[in-house]
Amino acid sequence: MSTAAIVVIGNEILSGKVVDTNSPYLCRELRGLGVDVLRIVVIPDDVDTIAHEVRTASDAHDFVFTSGGVGPTHDDLTMDGVAKAFGVAVEVNEAVVARIERAVGEPANASQRKMASLPAGALLIDAGDLWFPVVVIGNVHVFPGIPELLQKKFESIRSRFQGVPFVLRRVYVRSRESDIADHLNAVLETYPELMLGSYPRIRESEYHVLLTLESRDADYLERALDALLARLPAEAVHKVE
Repeated sequence: MSTAAIVVIGNEILSGKVVDTNSPYLCRELRGLGVDVLRIVVIPDDVDTIAHEVRTASDAHDFVFTSGGVGPTHDDLTMDGVAKAFGVAVEVNEAVVARIERAVGEPANASQRKMASLPAGALLIDAGDLWFPVVVIGNVHVFPGIPELLQKKFESIRSRFQGVPFVLRRVYVRSRESDIADHLNAVLETYPELMLGSYPRIRESEYHVLLTLESRDADYLERALDALLARLPAEAVHKVE
């Protein structure tokens, strides 16, 4: 089972000026590929902080994804932080400079050359029709903070992360969560490998709790679902998906 961490980088996230939508997107996509996201951290635009968090995440997980801090301005420090995490220099990659120049139709300026400054030894993977490649060093995948670009880049390399996907079932329950807690605990005693989530829904009129059941083993999941439905009063179940 593969694991992942997401490092979201940007003062704008921590100040509330921008809402992070990249980590929810990555969590959903990675879950569908069978990768467990075990950690998400949001950090400022600071080289030492980036280096520490990236190194820590890299040592503890199979995959690391960073988001943000790869543009041409003074606060775009992700490449410097990732390079420091791996103890390598930051170098202007002339192949990336050439890509930039082809895209803009003129010689790269200083800001564009900054964008082409990458950790030494980084792997560059073409990202479909985007002129800037996906940058990978070790198990760390460096993505931009712009959601549309991050999503395009992830889609271009998603096959690299394919594992055994999770199977998901949903049960919508009319009862209160406190009324069904004992039933959930009993099911988990019998099916300890089941990932069972219970989420109250305040604004829904037809049900009060959404239950999610997940497993990589479809047969195991169906047996656990049957056991849960057998315990819940029939009138408490709104629907099953």
